[in-house]
Parts: sequence; structure tokens; C-alpha cells
Amino acid sequence: MANELTVAVLGPGGVGGLLAALLSRTGHRVICLSGEKTAQALRTDGIRVRSARFGDVTARVEADTELREPVDACLVTVKHTALDTALARVPAPVLSDGLLVPFLNGVEHPAALRARYRPGRVAPAVIRVESTRVAPGVIEHGSPFAEIDLTGTDVPRARLDALAGAFAEAGPATRVLEDETAALWAKMSFLAPFALLTTRYGLPLGEVRTRHREELTALVEETAAISSACGGPADPARALARYDTFPPATKSSMQRDAEAGRPLELDAIGGALLRAAERHGIPAPVTARVVSEVGAFA
Repeated sequence: MANELTVAVLGPGGVGGLLAALLSRTGHRVICLSGEKTAQALRTDGIRVRSARFGDVTARVEADTELREPVDACLVTVKHTALDTALARVPAPVLSDGLLVPFLNGVEHPAALRARYRPGRVAPAVIRVESTRVAPGVIEHGSPFAEIDLTGTDVPRARLDALAGAFAEAGPATRVLEDETAALWAKMSFLAPFALLTTRYGLPLGEVRTRHREELTALVEETAAISSACGGPADPARALARYDTFPPATKSSMQRDAEAGRPLELDAIGGALLRAAERHGIPAPVTARVVSEVGAFA
């Protein structure tokens, strides 16, 4: 095993709970940060994961409502809609030299986090996975993959490599990428069309990519153009081909939030996309219409 790390997980939901369980199983110390009800459930029962990829896992973790000691890294796995409230659980003086690793959708959060924490310790990460919390401490990992890209402008490479090694040993395929902007926009370019259209029509990806193929293609092309203008990758054909490899029943997290009546990350995804388009003068009429339509019933 790599050197044992102490890792805090802010928001042990679908993504955070999965990573917490996998890291704990491989011998790392994990402290989950949440509300008292969830914290009590985790102290009593640990985290239980059902996963065809990683097997069924029951892992013991520590749990608290606030970070009270330094850690090697704090994974931020809450939704954007809960971010401001959740960050109160991670006082900057306590985190100190620890890495802050946001697994957040969108592209605007690194700047906000660097204004609040040590800029050279904010290490944005991207995860490709379908994982859902079905009850406090109970996680269903539904996708046949879990892939992490870890990056961070000005973060010491040795710190990134150590954390990436821990992730990889725990299970997810993990890479350290040099270009933070490219990493975040690669995720945004894939996520935005998927999240917006599955939510707009209330359909899983399989039906969206067949019944609404033309609209999906247009949205992918607009997003690619915006990404390119912002310094990110632009390969709409590759994005469409990747959608076609996903299980037909795949749902986006935004769609699941809509079905459950929870607040949507519409501003962090669709809003951020439109703001970037406006800054760079990129026409995005399909994106603007779909964002407006999702917002009308959000």
C-alpha cells in the first residue's frame, strides 16, 4: 500500500461515500464530514457500497460535523447548491496545508475556493462515475467504471502523485493532468449536454441519444466551441461516440435531483456555460433555450 493518508470527505453521498469506502478499505484513515444525523449513521454502521465493479464493501470511517484537525486532503463532494453551507465545516485555518480537492461540476469553482483557502493547495478533480446515495451511508455504484483526473495549478506534484496513488490503489483509474483548464472543460463538455437534455426531457441517456439525437448533437457542438474558446478540448464526434457506449438506462445526477425535487446545479453547469459563451462571443442558441426550459420547471 502507498503511505497511509488521512483524508476528510465533505459530503459522503454518491461520490464521496464511494471514495470514502474504497480509501478506507485500502487502509487510509477517512473522516466523513456531514450533518449530525448522517454522521451518527456512519459511526454506527460505516459505509456500505454495492458495486459490480468493486464488489460489495462495508468500511469503517470516522464521522464528524466539522473538520477539527489537519488532514492530508479534504475531498469536496457536495453539490454546488450546498457548497457555501458545507464549506463552513472545513475552516481554512484547520485545513491549513492540506489539499482541498473539489469534485464539483462546472468550471468556475476553483477561483472561488482559492480565494477562501490556500491557492497552492486547491487541487480540482474530475470523476466519471454513476454512483448514488440511497440512504445515509448506503451507496449504489451503477457504472462499470470510475475514473479520476486530478490536477491543480501550483500544487506540488508530489502531493498530487501521492493522492493519485491512493485513489488508484483503492480502485478508480486515476491520472494526474498538467492542464487544469483542459481537465475541467473536458468534463464540462461531456457533462453539460448529458445533464441538460436528460433533465429537460426526463429521459435516460439511451432515449435522449436516439429520440433527441439532433438536439444532442447541436448541444455538443456548441459546448465544444465554448470549450475551445476557453482553452479546453473540442471533439464533438468523440463526445457523441462516448455517449453511445453508456448503458441506455444511465441518468445524470441533475436528472436524479429533478426527480427527487432537489435543487438543481443548473447555474453551475448551464449558467457557467452561457457565461463563458458570452465572454468569448460564441453563439449558443440551443444551450440558451435548453437551460431556460430546464429552469422553467426547476
